[in-house]
Amino acid sequence: MSLLRQPILLLAKSEAVKKLVSTMPVSSGIVTSYVPGETTESAVTATAGLVDDGLHVTLDFLGEDTLDAAQADATVAAYKEVLAELARRGLAGRAEVSVKLSAVGQALPDNGEKIALENARDICRAARNAGTTVTLDMEDHTTTDSTLSILRELRKDFPETGAVLQAMLHRTEADARTLAYEGSRVRLCKGAYHEPESVAFQDKLDIDKSYVRCLKVLLGGQGYPMVASHDPRMIQIAASLASRYGRRAGTYEFQMLYGIRPEEQKRLAAAGETVRVYIPYGQEWYGYLMRRLAERPQNLSFFVRSLVSKK
Repeated sequence: MSLLRQPILLLAKSEAVKKLVSTMPVSSGIVTSYVPGETTESAVTATAGLVDDGLHVTLDFLGEDTLDAAQADATVAAYKEVLAELARRGLAGRAEVSVKLSAVGQALPDNGEKIALENARDICRAARNAGTTVTLDMEDHTTTDSTLSILRELRKDFPETGAVLQAMLHRTEADARTLAYEGSRVRLCKGAYHEPESVAFQDKLDIDKSYVRCLKVLLGGQGYPMVASHDPRMIQIAASLASRYGRRAGTYEFQMLYGIRPEEQKRLAAAGETVRVYIPYGQEWYGYLMRRLAERPQNLSFFVRSLVSKK
């Protein structure tokens, strides 16, 4: 699979291929299945539809690894715009935003971490004013310490700010123990990045075992776990653990990506579970999808399978 990484990354830079992918009937169907559009309006409209189905939402304005301060500022402005629109349409109670720190300046030379903190603080303030929250997305392992450091600073003023942990990393069980305190919102995912063996589990079974260990820590702790998985077995295990630890519905939630297993999302919600759907949107959708495939090319077969069965 690693042999596919470079060709996929090269394709990610091609505007001609992007146009072809987005206009071919099958390919455009793939795009709109997983990214509702490029504008605030398209994202909020998709949010309203999901809320009508009894679901919650987190919105991700696509873009990452920016080395341009103006682009970071534009990303902050986009988040403030979508938050204002969520509030205006009465959706903020069921929709929040997810922010990648590298999209708001973390990688900028000279004071990138400080710039990202200030920009994230600006978004958190706008979210609170709108009546909702922010979750800081986690990126590759080289940014983990920086992201958790910024999280600690943000939580001094905005304790509702959510964290994300990736079960594939060796360190994550310890990080989960540190973050499993009262009021701490923590999304647990398996991890989508191509990480080296020195810092991450490589075998699927080992990643699954780590995920379950981290679930036990978070569901047995005092915080608010957010179980991000499409794996039916992990969802079943999480529900069993929630019962074992005496968790009431509403003291944790399930999270899934927009367009992946939508019928299962609605089934869980109808059964009384809180289910939050992760909606990516914006002009950077093409690079986003291609980079996800480059990081873990096996995701390609998963996306294709999900088109065949939306269950």
